[in-house]
Amino acid sequence: MSLRRAVAVPFRSKGRESLTQSEFVVSLSLDRDWFSPEQAKRLVDVATSEGLLDREGDDLSPTFDPHEVSVPEGFAPDEDVLRQRSTFERVLAALVDAGIEKQEAVAGINRLQADLGVTLEAAALVYARKRGVRVGDLADRVRAELGER
Repeated sequence: MSLRRAVAVPFRSKGRESLTQSEFVVSLSLDRDWFSPEQAKRLVDVATSEGLLDREGDDLSPTFDPHEVSVPEGFAPDEDVLRQRSTFERVLAALVDAGIEKQEAVAGINRLQADLGVTLEAAALVYARKRGVRVGDLADRVRAELGER
């Protein structure tokens, strides 16, 4: 996933487990020239909402080990990483990351939604659970979304 890679790179390059937001933004915008400073700040917001970054005051730390993320030579993220994904998109990405074909996952989720008469997000969570893919943090988000309806 390129968002995870983009988040990992500043921590890997600085060799630290925590960076200030300014250090993170400078790493992505000035050091790497991947994003403008405004876009790099947006990436912080997206990565935080996706659960990839923890923010404590001005300090950022990854919720995963950045050194375990494969970053190919010449990697550069595209601007899609700046877009916040829906809960469904996040569950689908977790399924694909677990090795399930995207088309197979979408078809299975659609069948479950029709069979169970639930929202697309709820069907995606059920499908992920049946396939052994952990998406516990997203289950809380779906519950909250259902409570809003």
